[in-house]
Amino acid sequence: MDPRSFADERSESRLYVGNLDLRITEAALIKMFSPYGKIISEDFLWHTRGPKRGEPRGFAFIQYSTKEEAKLAKEKMHGRLACGRPLMVHLASEKYLEEAAAQNSSKAGCNTIKSGTTSTISGQVSRSAKIAAIKNKLKALDEERDGAKKPKAS
Repeated sequence: MDPRSFADERSESRLYVGNLDLRITEAALIKMFSPYGKIISEDFLWHTRGPKRGEPRGFAFIQYSTKEEAKLAKEKMHGRLACGRPLMVHLASEKYLEEAAAQNSSKAGCNTIKSGTTSTISGQVSRSAKIAAIKNKLKALDEERDGAKKPKAS
């Protein structure tokens, strides 16, 4: 058995659960997701240092025994309200792609990137789009620094 195929299978059965209200406990999370399949593991993330040490970070990972169970849980739980907040449920392998796309779209107001360069056919952020985003960020930082220097020369 190829170890990479095992890792792929495992990542496809692992869910990212975000936008968790801070009142939701590990037990409550397991209870919400257990109707959709056998939960192998659950990683509830906590702040480990700083002023919020010991408080929940607002997201967790749930590992199901099969990718079918994970997909069912994703379909049923994504957008569902928990303590008044809609849950964000994605396959953990999809999470990075969505964060990258969200970062690019959130900067659209100030640093517009042409939509044709932001993604490839597979939906991943392309290398050229990443480079363009970094260049735009550096340019914005330079402009901020130059703008901060100008008021001193009055």
